[in-house]
Amino acid sequence: MNIHEILKYLPHRYPFLLVDRVISLEPGKEIVALKNVTINEPFFPGHFPHHPVMPGVLIVEALAQASAILSFKTMENLPDENAVYYFVGIDGVRFKKPVLPGDQLILKSSIVRHAQGLWKYAVRAEVDDMLVTEAQLMCTLRSV
Repeated sequence: MNIHEILKYLPHRYPFLLVDRVISLEPGKEIVALKNVTINEPFFPGHFPHHPVMPGVLIVEALAQASAILSFKTMENLPDENAVYYFVGIDGVRFKKPVLPGDQLILKSSIVRHAQGLWKYAVRAEVDDMLVTEAQLMCTLRSV
């Protein structure tokens, strides 16, 4: 899935769109996506000027965005302007290694459970086949 199709599934736009490509997707099961991390990211000048590191919260956000795409593909529908996909919980988040400019962040999300409008995912982010972040995320779709 290229960026043009991703834009149909996510309401996020620059500088908050954190998924560049979907590598593989199996509806109802899992997604593998990527985020190219460049020195041009708007957060690097302040985080940190002497040693740029991608903020962990943005890695988790990228994983949530990939998970949202998986959910919409699983439901076989596109989001509309009256719906927002919200975080409702993050458990067991661990940051194992810093993500630096030039890294290619591989985002993996698997559906653990979907019931009563609540989605739970097991997620992990990798760089060069090494785990950098893992967590369990919970999200829900709500009308605004």
